[in-house]
Amino acid sequence: MFRQTLPASIVFACLFFAPVGHGVIAEEQPLSGFSAQSSETERQWEEKLRAIPSPENLRAYMQRLSARPHHVGSPYDQDNAEWILGKFKEFGLDAHIEQFAVLFPTPKQRLVELVDGGLKFTAKLEEPAVPEDPTSHQQSEQLPTYNAYSIDGDVTAPLVYVNYGVPEDYEQLERMGVSVKGKIVIARYYHSWRGIKPKVAAEHGAVGCLIFSDPHEDGFFQGDTFPGGPYRPPDGVQRGSVEDMPLYPGDPLTPGVGATKDAKRLRVEEAPVITKIPVLPISYADAQPLLSALTGRVAPADWRGGLGIAYHVGPGPAKVHLRVTSNWEPLKTLYDVVGKIPGSTFPDEWVIRGNHHDAWVNGAEDPVAGQIALLEEARALGELVKAGWKPKRTIIYCAWDGEEPGLLGSTEWAEEHYEELRAHAVAYINSDSNGRGYFNVEGSHTLEKFSNDVARDITDPETKLSVWTRARLRDISNARTAEQREEIRKRADLRIPALGSGSDYTTFLQHDGVASLNFGFGGEDGGGIYHSIYDDFYWFTHFSDTDFVYGRALAQAGSTAVMRLADADLLPFEFGDFADTVQMYVKELKALAQKSQDDIRERNREIEEGVFQATNDPKRPLVPPAVEAVPPHLNFAPLENAVDALNRSAAEYRKAVEQVNAKGAARSASFAEVNKLLMASERKLTNKEGLPTRPWFKHQLYAPGFYTGYAVKTVPAVREAIELKQWKQADEAIAVVAGVLEQEAALISSAARKLAP
Repeated sequence: MFRQTLPASIVFACLFFAPVGHGVIAEEQPLSGFSAQSSETERQWEEKLRAIPSPENLRAYMQRLSARPHHVGSPYDQDNAEWILGKFKEFGLDAHIEQFAVLFPTPKQRLVELVDGGLKFTAKLEEPAVPEDPTSHQQSEQLPTYNAYSIDGDVTAPLVYVNYGVPEDYEQLERMGVSVKGKIVIARYYHSWRGIKPKVAAEHGAVGCLIFSDPHEDGFFQGDTFPGGPYRPPDGVQRGSVEDMPLYPGDPLTPGVGATKDAKRLRVEEAPVITKIPVLPISYADAQPLLSALTGRVAPADWRGGLGIAYHVGPGPAKVHLRVTSNWEPLKTLYDVVGKIPGSTFPDEWVIRGNHHDAWVNGAEDPVAGQIALLEEARALGELVKAGWKPKRTIIYCAWDGEEPGLLGSTEWAEEHYEELRAHAVAYINSDSNGRGYFNVEGSHTLEKFSNDVARDITDPETKLSVWTRARLRDISNARTAEQREEIRKRADLRIPALGSGSDYTTFLQHDGVASLNFGFGGEDGGGIYHSIYDDFYWFTHFSDTDFVYGRALAQAGSTAVMRLADADLLPFEFGDFADTVQMYVKELKALAQKSQDDIRERNREIEEGVFQATNDPKRPLVPPAVEAVPPHLNFAPLENAVDALNRSAAEYRKAVEQVNAKGAARSASFAEVNKLLMASERKLTNKEGLPTRPWFKHQLYAPGFYTGYAVKTVPAVREAIELKQWKQADEAIAVVAGVLEQEAALISSAARKLAP
């Protein structure tokens, strides 16, 4: 039975932005965006909502969904989609499947062997079944170890070890006098997304690329290996896409448009996101003989991994023969499952929640651990609808297909529905896998306060602290300086990281301009089975969220966020945290530009003084760096002026909300108008031209780095121009971003005036 709600006479007393102190119980405060009465009612429904998700259901869902390999194009992928569709309908959602036809090559030939070096070795290129693990024996259904969207190739060449294979590693190789032109490179995973490694190798003239999981990051150095522990065993391999997603994600043949049956397509050879050289992933058991066959200079200390060998750079004396061919036809069918709960008051305003259902193999952790939480959220909301709850806004639950090869299902859906999403989407909330540990949130900073408020109301199942409190204490523990610790202690909200890429939020945020968040738990369950045959029900129930209590917590967090966005009188966007974050980004850019100037001045001085010549080992000489022109001073005034405008408009909006609170009167008409502006606030941070050299990415504050792949670059056009020493482009980008921020400030001010004229 519901608690008695507050009387109407105090409906709008103490409204949207009531602060929540560190020691204050969140339930005592009206929720942001709700009146006192609607907040009380909302909390009553939320209390019921968070009691519904069941660990037993989560376990059963996972056992079913991960029972067989279910990569794109497999029978069990379609079967899972149809099962999820049935569940959505059972829960009361209006559900259907949307299909898209996409390019997804699968391997036909794979070969890696040592030749012409006195040693004979052929890589196994397979993961052995484990007796204890029943689904690891499903070899006939498993995708082999490979990298999707590698170009076909058959090359024989000397081998060079390139550390992580990122641009700075090649700069160091040049100083060592080592060229990779005409060579095959071998790089270890981490420090960039895997697709960056063959991309940079090809830019430096390499003819092939191998990527291995070094045990230092991903194996016995971290802990006991599977099946005795959670970490990657010697023959474990990380599959994955090497599509050049920093250009554009999704189907390689239909950039910018949905991959419907009749869509106009590029030819395979025209698709710029397919690698320029052949590439394969290998295990550290297969990598060790290859690395052992290298001679030449001993690798720098920070290049050495966890194998019991001396890491040499090479090249030679051994050569490697690499062969990769794939089946490029036919197109594969994607099955996106979409379920809807219609809004009662604003049906044309959409709150969207998503997680993908496809996997590289069985995928218990990635993605099923997130997908089962999404299913329990949908069930819980369906139960509330049966009990009489009606969301004001339409809620859309999505189980995406094809995320693993390149965010295919979400990208094609969002491209196909681009105009509708620009008109109707309130926000998108994503998850992608889940584990045991801390609650992690990344996303749009206009929703930073909102995500903090949600986290305050979710209980960590093991410590019984709120997940917000636990995350805050972790941040204090991890802070490197006293200043950082002090900010965490004093700031009302925890900072959330920005989103780069690597999951299904990408197209919503960075192409369509929909404010987005990504939720998930993790950090205390190890790892090491990512994209392998061992990411399955056996591993998860022995080494991760074994009782499914963190799956329940994710379902509670996701459904709470969805429900609040759907029910809020005034959408809970807030611009103080946003303006503060943008100001921080501008300070970072200025410091980056100054550091570039200072570093080049110092290096030029050391060259003139003879420092490099004097400290060079005559028997192992390094090529000295070249003298460079000192970078010019950039004009940051437009960005600084734009930040000032943002701060003023954020303060204006906060004051307008406070005035509405004080008046204690509902203004439903103006709220509807303001909500339309708030929905458009993230769109204002995009422009139709997109980023330089990659127009698909339209957001001017957040994008995956061109040479990082997953990791975000904030204010990317400016930041990357500085990093690449493209000073004219940096100045031009400053003006573009400043213009976007000025428009955002004007929208915020307009919302403030409509709210409290």
